[in-house]
Amino acid sequence: MTEKIKVEALNLHYGDFHALKGVTLGIKPNQVTAIIGPSGCGKSTFLRCLNRMNDLTEGVKVKGRIAIDGEEILNHHTDLIRLRKRVGMVFQRPNPFPLPIFENVAFGPKIHGMDLGRKSGVTPPLQEIVKKCLGAVNLWEELKGSLEESALGLSLEQQQRLCIARLLAVDPEVLLMDEPCSALDPVATLRIEELIHEMKRDYTIVIVTHNMQQAARVSDETAYFYLGELIEFGKTDQIFTNPAKRETEDYITGRFG
Repeated sequence: MTEKIKVEALNLHYGDFHALKGVTLGIKPNQVTAIIGPSGCGKSTFLRCLNRMNDLTEGVKVKGRIAIDGEEILNHHTDLIRLRKRVGMVFQRPNPFPLPIFENVAFGPKIHGMDLGRKSGVTPPLQEIVKKCLGAVNLWEELKGSLEESALGLSLEQQQRLCIARLLAVDPEVLLMDEPCSALDPVATLRIEELIHEMKRDYTIVIVTHNMQQAARVSDETAYFYLGELIEFGKTDQIFTNPAKRETEDYITGRFG
């Protein structure tokens, strides 16, 4: 299977601190790749490299290569606005805008003057974009009668789904999820996990999680990070049942971390 994202010899420094050390891996399309490891091991830093969110942090130095569909993104010629439309991010806590539900989803297409026509070549009206994106996250039937109400009045789970719908409205190819269920209860977490499983049919998904059970449930491949290094990367079943590295086994079984 052709790799959607190829990372080679990726190094990142925050000032003098070496946060990522020679990370090399390939992320396949239409799969869920989980990034696991103890706190402070570089998981979120790695995730943010994939759409260059780390550029917003003062003193960051990045070396190496990241290519999406063969297109190098770590150079001065990269259009960061285009990149962040292609590679969207969902954060730990939902961050809906203090706007009506409809306007949250319509915000991106309005700002960018774009549509959802990448796959079909057809330009749908804004109302159709909103309906399609809310439907994709299983919110349309719940919210179609309250689209003019504030998004801040939704439950946390609904807010997180809305934030995902807001990303879909700018027609991404890759979804980055940084602990997307950390603020949710177990029932809401299960619903988001079911949504992730559904969405991989259309998107490549990379998820950072502290919850190893979640990684085992939702991902096709898993990468274990420790102290900025990629210790092991492979099929999730193999990582969790027969890891190649003793360090991985120690973490998975709870003897470390």
